[in-house]
Amino acid sequence: MITNNSFEIPAAIIGLICIAAVLIGVMLAVMHLRHKYHPSLIGALIGAVLCFLLLEALPALT
Repeated sequence: MITNNSFEIPAAIIGLICIAAVLIGVMLAVMHLRHKYHPSLIGALIGAVLCFLLLEALPALT
């Protein structure tokens, strides 16, 4: 993908973050329906998403 505009990079990152949030939400919903979820697993997923946001997406947006 070739990006020639400064608007395209943050828009792509925000789109990927939205897709990741939807996928994590679906996974949590499936785990909740099957009653096979553990609180530490949910905390690890949230931590992984926040780590990705802080390390990769935030510097690209600023």
